[in-house]
Amino acid sequence: MICNKNEESARIAADFLKCGKICVLPTDTVYGFSGIAENSLQAKFGTDAKIRKIKGREEKKPFIQLVSSPDEISKYSDFKIPEQLAQKWPGALTVIVPLKFPFSEKNATVAFRCPGDLWLRNVIAECGFPIYSTSVNRSGSPVLDSVCEIEKEFSNEVDLIVDDGDKKGSLPSTIVLLKNGGWKVLRQGSVIV
Repeated sequence: MICNKNEESARIAADFLKCGKICVLPTDTVYGFSGIAENSLQAKFGTDAKIRKIKGREEKKPFIQLVSSPDEISKYSDFKIPEQLAQKWPGALTVIVPLKFPFSEKNATVAFRCPGDLWLRNVIAECGFPIYSTSVNRSGSPVLDSVCEIEKEFSNEVDLIVDDGDKKGSLPSTIVLLKNGGWKVLRQGSVIV
């Protein structure tokens, strides 16, 4: 465990992630299990499967991928984010967009978010790739919002926990599906669109 106030914490977290390790990272919403995203092509660590095993999550439900800046999404999707939504980034808004070739040949979609937390954006930038983020809990159980609970439940299953204090009462991100020139809110979270 390391505190994110430690000046080396972002580099340490990025080093763990770049080696295919699974970390619990604080976000601007709730704590999340994180690993290098598999659509980065160069990162084939099986982090998706590792996180699913820890959470007990079904294989079909995708993870949100965090990017370090709003512009980074253009590396992975040709879809233009409407200005009304783009203004919410960085922040707790997740947008689902189609992936472009060579990241997908099957018209797959991915949920991207540029978090409002500067420390986390620095970690992602240091990695050079998007990272997965999914709430810290067992599937079907409440999201853990205290560092003590997270450490007790998952310290033997993850490689690093970054402490940013408890996140009592935090809401998850709002998830929006972009399609046909408009959007549909799939999950109402802390951002109103």
